[in-house]
Formats: sequence, structure tokens, C-alpha cells
Amino acid sequence: MIKILLVDDETRMLDLLELYLEPIGFTCEKTISGAVAVEKVKSNRYDVVLLDIMMPEVSGFHVCKQIRAFSNVPIIMLTAREAKEDVVRGLKSGADDYITKPFNEEELIARIDAVLRRSGHENTMEINELTWDESTHELTYMDQTIPLTPKEFSIIGYLIKKPNRVYSREQLIDLIWGMDADTEGRTIDSHVRNMREKVRKSGFPIDDHLKTVWGVGYKWVNE
Repeated sequence: MIKILLVDDETRMLDLLELYLEPIGFTCEKTISGAVAVEKVKSNRYDVVLLDIMMPEVSGFHVCKQIRAFSNVPIIMLTAREAKEDVVRGLKSGADDYITKPFNEEELIARIDAVLRRSGHENTMEINELTWDESTHELTYMDQTIPLTPKEFSIIGYLIKKPNRVYSREQLIDLIWGMDADTEGRTIDSHVRNMREKVRKSGFPIDDHLKTVWGVGYKWVNE
């Protein structure tokens, strides 16, 4: 599970970032304080820090320098500033990337994925020898590849990364096909049915983990 620390003095922005990131499998922690952010990085493991520059008391530039004194965690700076000198200053402070508000959700996620790749992080989940590997786009069981379509791979990925969370058919359509897609819930059911059968043939006990929540959608449980 990818864990992200969100640092911004505006709680509305923190909530917005969490709204973007948690449905696609990121675990978010939030703080409005730069000083608290430094202490959190000292005592916890994070895969990425999203850090606002314009904060009271301690600026994002200073927070970034403090974190860099003891950690190489990838840092992306978020700010309303667009001046080139601020970009340069942020990168010189130790930031890995920089994005200005208002930002595009898809661009933000792409930048997070990029810094994760550069840091050598592989988005891999493993449950009882079933391995979902985003870097190779493969699902394997006991080192044997299970031949899924891209949509099937995405569906099981969302479910595995958020165990016990129920995804409605509509949520899965929005996440995988896009909010403007002309796709019906029965399409999700068809993909899930085919994916179940393929995983079942591999010998993995898929029915113990992938559960149908009748009238709503699907969830993954780790038993």
C-alpha cells in the first residue's frame, strides 16, 4: 500500500487531495503544520510527501530542507506560485517535483507515479502467493502468470489495494473507464466473472477473497 503524507495549511485542500488519492489505492495522512510534518517523517514511513509551500510559521521550502537532512522520501511541492525562481528554489531545497494549483487530477497522479518509479518503488501487492504487480502489469500465482485483460487487471488491483472497502459498479466504471464513459454495471459484472474464472483456474482460492456485495458491488477480504 502506498502511503502519502499531505501537508497543507488549508484543510479543504487536504480533503480534496485525499478525495482524489484514496479511491485509487493510496493511504493518506494529513497535517496542516510543517513542523508536525517533519516529525511525522522522522517517526513513520511514507512513500511520497505532497508539500505546500505557502504555509504560516514554517514555509514548505524550509520543511523540505529539514526533511532532506535525514530522509530521501520523494517530495512533490504544491503551490499557487508559478514564478520560475520559486520552482528553482523548491528543487534546490530538495523537492523531486513541483506542481501549481489549481492542478489537474490526472497530472498530479502521473507525477506521483513518476517519482515513485524514479525512487525505485514498485506498486506490488501480494496475498498468499498471489502477486499483483503494476510495474509489469501482471497478476501471478505461485510464479505462474494469470492472463487478464487490462480492465480485469485494473479491477482486481483496486480491490486488492483497499481490502474490505466496497466498490460499487459505478465507482469502478468511473475509476477505470472514466466518468464520461457510456458503460453499464453489467459490464463490470462480466469482467469480474471472467476474472474470477481465470484466477480460479490458477488454483488460487479467489472465492475466499473476492466477495460480491449484493445490490452494491464488490470487495476484497484478506482471510
